[in-house]
Amino acid sequence: MRVLARPERREPPLARPAAARLDAIRVALHTVTLDDDGADLGRLADTHHGLVVAGFGVGHVPSALAPVFGALAERVPVVLTSRSGGGSVLRHTYGAIGSETDLQRRGLLNGGLLEPYKARVLLRLLLAAGADREAVTAAFARHA
Repeated sequence: MRVLARPERREPPLARPAAARLDAIRVALHTVTLDDDGADLGRLADTHHGLVVAGFGVGHVPSALAPVFGALAERVPVVLTSRSGGGSVLRHTYGAIGSETDLQRRGLLNGGLLEPYKARVLLRLLLAAGADREAVTAAFARHA
């Protein structure tokens, strides 16, 4: 057998956090809808350690939600993903309020190619392992 190409070697997997620590970490998943006003998100940072946002298409949300997500990102890690299930969140293509560029300026982390459920698992494991904001940002940057 001949191996013509080797897969890229990734970093070692995350350390497995203690079950009690993992059980204590709460990460919410919010799927954005057209008429979403974010009213149910106001106190999320009081009860959860992080949030994954499943935005439209390439990572956009209604403009009314941008300040809500920005305020949450000041308190807990907020990861922006696409709810489409088949594509990446863009990085710096659109600049309108609620676009991926605007949300990243407000502190949201780009989830890249990770679909919302996988991003939620990664964020929860990182937080359970004690990762700080810098480590969480770096981990998601590897998937962008």
